[in-house]
Amino acid sequence: MSVLCEWLHAKLEKLPRIRFPFELEELPENGIYFFYEDGEIWGHGGTKPRIVRIGTSRDGNFRSRIKEHYLLDETKMKFDVTKPPPHDRSIFRKHIGRALLRKRNNDYLKVWNISFIPKANREKYGHLRDIRLEREIESSITRILRQKFSFSFLMIDSQIIRMGSAGLEGSLIGTAAQCVLCKQSSNWLGNNSPKFEVRRSGLWLVQHINDPPMSKRDQEVVISSIKGTARWTEKKQ
Repeated sequence: MSVLCEWLHAKLEKLPRIRFPFELEELPENGIYFFYEDGEIWGHGGTKPRIVRIGTSRDGNFRSRIKEHYLLDETKMKFDVTKPPPHDRSIFRKHIGRALLRKRNNDYLKVWNISFIPKANREKYGHLRDIRLEREIESSITRILRQKFSFSFLMIDSQIIRMGSAGLEGSLIGTAAQCVLCKQSSNWLGNNSPKFEVRRSGLWLVQHINDPPMSKRDQEVVISSIKGTARWTEKKQ
């Protein structure tokens, strides 16, 4: 597993690393993203950054997914009890917020975990919400993501090839999550997560961490996608 994890990290080093601020037009419409976090180092020797999150989206939604993670539409901060907060549309943000709340020993975590996208939940649980606190946590999440995270991407058009346990997403996550050498630092915010899966894997993820690692065919897809992504990126410059 560790050999595959080192291989994956090394191959992805060939891709450009993107930090905030950036233009959404720099990104493809479909792909898989790989997030890195300042202070988190891989376990294969040296000081290269380790992957802390892998994700994708349904067809045509890659840019909007990144936009939601980084909250590039800051009008979304003007929510109230009648509207869902930004973290309800980004599980990445929800994970970071959970860790922040648990680090503070704040019992608001039980409300944070409720999705207020369904109208029924807004009507049933809206009275429990502390909008001031939610906005404070959301602002902290945005600041952390913009200041401490970077990402690269593989451009892959086929949703079938990309998504879930049947696609590349599952095997990539399984490879990174099960590496015995890539471990989180003692100061990693995710160590405060209430989710055991996050603490155990060292990734801001719960799904697919137990999926089988990359196959030879998956490795071939990664190599091919890196070449295609490089060509696409050169044309955009």
